Amino acid sequence: MKPIVAIVGRPNVGKSTFFNRVTKTKDAIVDNFPGVTRDRHFGDVFWNDKEFTLIDTGGFTDSNNDDFAIQIRFQVLCAIEDADVIIILFDGKNGVSPFDANIVDLLRGAKKPVLFVVNKIDGLEQEKNIYDFYDLGIEKLYPISSEHGYGVPDFLDDLISILPEFISDYSDDMIRLAVVGRPNVGKSSLINKILGEKRLLVSSIPGTTRDSVDSVGVMDGKSYLFIDTAGIRRKGRVSQKIEKFSIIKALRSLDRCDVALIVIDAQEGITDQDITIAGYAFERKCGCIFILNKWDLVDKEEHSVKSYYEDLRMNAKFFSFAPAITISALTGRRVDKISKLVEEVYAQYKARIGTGKLNRLLERAVQRNEPSLHNGRRIKFYYATQASTKPPTFVCFVNYPDAVHFSYKRYLMNRIRDEFGLEKTPVRIFFRGRKSMSASAVKKRKKK
Repeated sequence: MKPIVAIVGRPNVGKSTFFNRVTKTKDAIVDNFPGVTRDRHFGDVFWNDKEFTLIDTGGFTDSNNDDFAIQIRFQVLCAIEDADVIIILFDGKNGVSPFDANIVDLLRGAKKPVLFVVNKIDGLEQEKNIYDFYDLGIEKLYPISSEHGYGVPDFLDDLISILPEFISDYSDDMIRLAVVGRPNVGKSSLINKILGEKRLLVSSIPGTTRDSVDSVGVMDGKSYLFIDTAGIRRKGRVSQKIEKFSIIKALRSLDRCDVALIVIDAQEGITDQDITIAGYAFERKCGCIFILNKWDLVDKEEHSVKSYYEDLRMNAKFFSFAPAITISALTGRRVDKISKLVEEVYAQYKARIGTGKLNRLLERAVQRNEPSLHNGRRIKFYYATQASTKPPTFVCFVNYPDAVHFSYKRYLMNRIRDEFGLEKTPVRIFFRGRKSMSASAVKKRKKK
């Protein structure tokens, strides 16, 4: 696996800003108040032909009065245990804190390489601010500015020089699963059950997960990349700026996933917000599986599986092709069945149909049910081809592309689903004019 580097430090020292600069992304949420980062956050870094995984963590405190503080400390300790190298970040602007000494003492027992970095040093003239940190018994300090980049390249040069060798265990064809849903429906609990460890912070307080977190897990002997996301609330209920960023990140997770696991609280029933979230996934054309969680808490005499499925299909008609399953992330009931559904959906999601088969189907479909006339003229379908996969995307060349009615488009889509076994994946069809046909397509049509 890739070498792992963990960033630790007290709250608001700039860990997430440092993470964003080094990973060259904006993956870690940054705001000017403590406690923004709660879960561990993973990102890939490439520096001078070396690759490693960087973990951003929540602010470390010694408080035992706050449930979140206790869980954040647990997550930091997990990151330290996972890491090959540890970066401790200090605040060069506000100086030494008692918490800094506590963290340094903790890391001395880790028996792993530790690099001590003083952040918020914007230039050479401010490097005098690092001297007080030598009182912590540190031999070497790195003055940097995460915000402006001062000192970061030299630090990364030293960092990669002590990293262990990278052994790739990440498959390019690993299926990416985004776990989405309303707050407190059991998304993190589901991933923890699959991973078999408490890798994600779990709490009964809605909104616990703010960042999107990537974790590699195994189901039925096959590896998957899980993207845990912040709970998506209704827009009117998003009052804090930080939660607005979380929603954006959740939507971006849908953009980069293959299959979305939409987790629904079966005890509460299917809500309008569940359907709204499903709509987000539908717009992004990813594969989808509805996960009806907490099924162990549902009164089976009042609500049957069939009634839930019917309610779901009625409210989410646009996702009629998406399979659904009832589970309990708490007890593990039927969680092992998810992998089979994922494999079925993904196989269809990446399916490619031969051009000959596709055009023979198109010919039969048009003969069986011709499209309506356009200004008294017949709409002619010349040729069809599959443009891409993930999801299967088809292009039909016609004489009047803008005149094809949406109902006829739906008819063709259903015929493709039925003929080629694509009943569990989104399918896209586009219509183009004859002039946009490629030369090879024109030749094939003339041969016919």
